[in-house]
Amino acid sequence: MNWFINTLSSSIGKKLMMAVTGLGFVGFLTVHLIGNLTLYGGQGLFTSYVEHLHALGLLITVAELGLLLFAVIHIVIGTLLFYQNLIARPVRYKVKKNAGGRTIGSETQPYTGFIILAFIIIHLLNFHFAEHTNETLFRLVFTKLASPLYMITYIVAMIVVAVHVSHGFWSLFQTLGANHPKYMPIIQKLGIAVSLLFGVGFGFIPIFISLIA
Repeated sequence: MNWFINTLSSSIGKKLMMAVTGLGFVGFLTVHLIGNLTLYGGQGLFTSYVEHLHALGLLITVAELGLLLFAVIHIVIGTLLFYQNLIARPVRYKVKKNAGGRTIGSETQPYTGFIILAFIIIHLLNFHFAEHTNETLFRLVFTKLASPLYMITYIVAMIVVAVHVSHGFWSLFQTLGANHPKYMPIIQKLGIAVSLLFGVGFGFIPIFISLIA
């Protein structure tokens, strides 16, 4: 237990925890996107996907608990690092330069993180904790995402996710030791590609639903 506390007390340890949990969320988003793409196949394909998912039983419960633990670690450490950065530099520079590879993603990382957290809570309340069966979940998804207000909220949230991932993806690999002049440019480009994949992949779903609903 002491090693865990010592890890969290160091700056490097905190960044490592952020990297590991961030990588876990990239994996989750990838799997979640693949599952959501079954919506394009209609109710039968989507319901079949949901039933196969629920058939995993205990494995799904363990995965959900693992994601919850990752979320708590990521949020707590991320907030702590954000606070430490604020008190370390209370006076903002008058002139901001794009030195050190600073991007919109890196500049807004804490803020996009808080926005994503708020959206996740709303999303879980609307779907995960809403009363439904495997058969009615499809209709629930279509009804919610076809709503203009929720559709806009969802699309904006996915843009925010893309911005967050655009920096977080290559940053986590850098933290894990992949900071090499030969590989980092490739990882940065891959991060942009992954962020666009998530942004467009998730963001187009409510547009598709609104067109056929």
